Amino acid sequence: MHKVQVGIVFDRVFFQQLAGDIYLSLEDIRDADPVLYNSCKKILEMDAKSIDSDELGLTFVREVEELGFRKTVELCPAGKSIVVNSKNRGEYINLLIQHRFVTSISEQVSHFAQGFADILCGSRLQSIFFRSLELEDLDWMLHGSESAISVEDWKAHTDYNGYKETDPQILWFWKIVGKMSAEQKKVLLFFWTSVKYLPVEGFRGLASRLYIYKSSEACSRLPSSHTCFYRLCFPPYPWEAEMKSRLDIITQEHVGSSFGTW
Repeated sequence: MHKVQVGIVFDRVFFQQLAGDIYLSLEDIRDADPVLYNSCKKILEMDAKSIDSDELGLTFVREVEELGFRKTVELCPAGKSIVVNSKNRGEYINLLIQHRFVTSISEQVSHFAQGFADILCGSRLQSIFFRSLELEDLDWMLHGSESAISVEDWKAHTDYNGYKETDPQILWFWKIVGKMSAEQKKVLLFFWTSVKYLPVEGFRGLASRLYIYKSSEACSRLPSSHTCFYRLCFPPYPWEAEMKSRLDIITQEHVGSSFGTW
């Protein structure tokens, strides 16, 4: 909505529920819960005699934890008294998956889906919207690019106020940025814009161009930023080494995450 990538991806199981698909198969949960997936696979592949001998000691219940307390939930009426065997193990696994990924979180998913629909297109069209998308496409939109930040692209989408592109301070700045580690570049971008993840299109996909402003503060001061306006401000440092020392400070994670000046 605001062209801000949030750095998350939707689990396929969650995505399917937003699309209105509440009937999940074992393969659907492979990535969501590998431990449960493997356990269920083993139950399905067990020798019939072994499982019929009640070797696993399973009934149609599930142990859950709420607010630090464990409780037993029946997966079907009288589930405590139904022993899992070779004939009903498929049904047991289906009920276990439905409870774990659908029933137990249906209220939370419903509220999230309603809020998501209000932003997107209304609940009536929500399932159509999700069914028309591949999960990978939505993940690209939500998460943003995982590619390394291109300094040339960054530079091409930056304008100047008080400085000219040929000023020594600007030449030094891009030279220093070009030598930064990938993590330092991310921290600098966040300090400058509050954007942690670039769109897939790179800087072209941001809501605005970026700006570097010449400040009138003393050269002993650190750079500051106005993140809402994608504006980085720093005084005309007299030496490249001095500028680098200032940028090294603000590209430390604990400093860069403080946003600079609003």
